[in-house]
Amino acid sequence: MKYYLIFTLLLLTILTSFAQNDSTTHTLDEVIIKENRMKIPFSKSSRNISIIHRKEIETTPARSLQEILSFTPGLDVRQRGVSGVQADIGIRGGSFEQTLMLVNGIKLSDPQTGHHMVNIPVPLSSVQRIDVLKGPASRIYGQNAYAGAINIITELPDSFNLQAGLYGGDFGMRGGSFQASLPVGKFKQNIAVSHDASDGHWYNSDYSINTLFYEAGIALTNTQEIKTMLSFANRDFGANGFYTSSFPDQWESVQTSLAAISHALEAGNIYLQTRAYWRSNKDEFRLKRNDPSFFQNQHTTNVYAIEINGRQETDFGTVGYGLEGRQEKIDSNNLGLRERTIMGAFLEHRMNFSEFGDIRAGVYSNYYSEYGWKHFPGAEIGYQLNSWLRTYANFGMSYRIPTYTDLYYVGPTNIGNDQLKPEKAINYEGGFKILKKGFRAEIVYFNRHTDNLIEWTRADTESPWVPQNFNEVTFQGIETGVQYQFTNGQNDFKLREISISYNFIDANLIEKEGIETRYSLTALRHQLITGLQLAYKENLELTAKMRYIERMSLDPYLLLDARVDFNRLKKFSFFAEISNISNTDYVEAGTVQMPGRWARAGMNFRLK
Repeated sequence: MKYYLIFTLLLLTILTSFAQNDSTTHTLDEVIIKENRMKIPFSKSSRNISIIHRKEIETTPARSLQEILSFTPGLDVRQRGVSGVQADIGIRGGSFEQTLMLVNGIKLSDPQTGHHMVNIPVPLSSVQRIDVLKGPASRIYGQNAYAGAINIITELPDSFNLQAGLYGGDFGMRGGSFQASLPVGKFKQNIAVSHDASDGHWYNSDYSINTLFYEAGIALTNTQEIKTMLSFANRDFGANGFYTSSFPDQWESVQTSLAAISHALEAGNIYLQTRAYWRSNKDEFRLKRNDPSFFQNQHTTNVYAIEINGRQETDFGTVGYGLEGRQEKIDSNNLGLRERTIMGAFLEHRMNFSEFGDIRAGVYSNYYSEYGWKHFPGAEIGYQLNSWLRTYANFGMSYRIPTYTDLYYVGPTNIGNDQLKPEKAINYEGGFKILKKGFRAEIVYFNRHTDNLIEWTRADTESPWVPQNFNEVTFQGIETGVQYQFTNGQNDFKLREISISYNFIDANLIEKEGIETRYSLTALRHQLITGLQLAYKENLELTAKMRYIERMSLDPYLLLDARVDFNRLKKFSFFAEISNISNTDYVEAGTVQMPGRWARAGMNFRLK
């Protein structure tokens, strides 16, 4: 590990020198971070945020959203299978239950289990940007944003365009996508479909994923707009090793639906958005694929929500406010027929306290039908030391109530605990951010002190897993990252971009003698990610990525991936990629053996 650290420090030094002396570099495009209420330029944000743009989505050697996120610093993406079949995402040592996924600000939390959080019913071709907010986001989004939040952003184009693609690869992998934007006057609309399938890379790991997405919007006046979104995803897959190694013939089928409608008013200094949405998730699980009578779970969850979010610019800064009402229901042969009601109120204020400094503070108050009122205060402060260097610090409270699986599940290898208490934590963060002429760097220290951490435990390999509360656990660490974009020179061969990041996480959770924990001590400890992009003329691009992963109490591993694109922005384009070039033997989640070296190739067509 020390050699990777030495290499990281040397590269940081070299790239810093480039950023200071190379007058041909260019400044990264300014990005506006749009939360449900506030919108803040990335350069003025006092949080650690990673942004994945459309170009990165297209050129990263990955075929699913989950695989793309695995290259993001600070994210622990633990896949069961590939191509987005199922994945758990943790942030800064947090569990998959402590990460909130959103689509255009709409929460995708599932009351059954966080395993369904990344069942994103949006084809990759429709994703324009991904904002990853690390650290507590409960003050912004509510209870599930315990360790962070990931917002998937789509857009409605103003002009006609059409895209279609096909690909194939090892293990019988095949897939295709179609996306079309069809504006008619002020009415904008976008439709997309995708299909991904494979025969599987080992026994009982085949899958089929189909996704349908529709989005539309119309400007009623110069100040008002209505938008709607409808999406559906179906996943059928062999689940060998997903939840236990005792039954290799596990099988699962999941259908996720999302529907939303919103109205936005922006006039003068006032912005007001009203939104209603419904999310449904149907989950059928069999312990023996071809024998449902042996053991079968059938769960159906429905979430209904309405939100009102607003902001107002005043002489004393920006005021954000909001209300939400949410009802969560589940109908399950295992978990029972249950429902809960969640109400929320939000208020915050952002203001400048000098020409170079700003402060933001607020509170989100949630009412739970089972636990009463809970409050999540937080504050951020930032100071612009000069035009390209910013320092910041923040703190926030986090809170998460147990899922129905945590509380009530009954199975051969897992037993719920209805005496669980909600998790809560206080978080601190401080760092420096550099943005200068195509150069971007950040170093951050974070600390999360948790009370009543929910963790699954067991006494021995013959006993079932049972969740329990741990009194006090502290996760802390440091995150560093550098990205440098080179300007195009006169040579045919060009080095376009290079990046490197390193993360270290430490936890003071110690297993009691005779007690084994399932998730916390398998969180990331060391994570090193490097990447570069080369180009030949304007037609050929090579993107290469390397990840070194070392988790607590688990063996480390290194992964190499590469992708070549030809005519990526032209009418006809082609790509080829290889994952796990080093043919590493590794496991990310459960007892699922991940594939060795495997290749994919395909073509795309686009018309504007």
